Amino acid sequence: MISPTISAKKECNFDPGKFLATIGTGRKIVTVPKRQIIYAQGATCDAVFYIQTGKVRLTVVSAIGKEATLGILSEGEFFGEGGLAGQPLRMGSATAMTDCELMRIDKKTMMLALQQEQTLSEMFTAHLLGRNIRFEEDLVDQLFNSSEKRLARILLLLAHFGKEGVPETVIPKISQETLADMIGTTRSRVSFFMNRFRELGFVDYGAGGLQVHSSLLNIVLHD
Repeated sequence: MISPTISAKKECNFDPGKFLATIGTGRKIVTVPKRQIIYAQGATCDAVFYIQTGKVRLTVVSAIGKEATLGILSEGEFFGEGGLAGQPLRMGSATAMTDCELMRIDKKTMMLALQQEQTLSEMFTAHLLGRNIRFEEDLVDQLFNSSEKRLARILLLLAHFGKEGVPETVIPKISQETLADMIGTTRSRVSFFMNRFRELGFVDYGAGGLQVHSSLLNIVLHD
């Protein structure tokens, strides 16, 4: 299932990025080059990040060194919010998939902003609820769907199908290893399915990245 974005509609023109830029001390703009680590697993949870441009990959590494991708976030999304709920250390890592411009907001500053600005608080709550729904859908996807369906769903989510506005059909370069991590299968299986999707006209490869067509929904919806 491709869920619609949960959003606070009371103030549809509210721009959290612009608001956060006016809250004074305790926040700053940081530029992060592609592939650079934003924060590492085990680091102190001392700030929340807001993506102004770029894409960020969230990962976690097990005690035996196995890495799993939790999600890929893009412009307009928050991450690293665990500290607001009392999480002392980062449970995973965040890495820039593309060149990114982020707003880093200190934990205390973010908590104060949420208390003072109701619309921001509503939007942030909607963000957390949407993330929780996404994790639940990911779990169901892993338990009950084939790896082919899981791959199709991940590609549609990365291309922003099911979200409000115009879908972003072109996905910046992402490795088959990363896709395999995200759906719990092998790179060779991902390669097989990607070739099949291309032969069926569901995806195309171009200079700008991977282009995803709405017809890929046929894979997700087919029983």
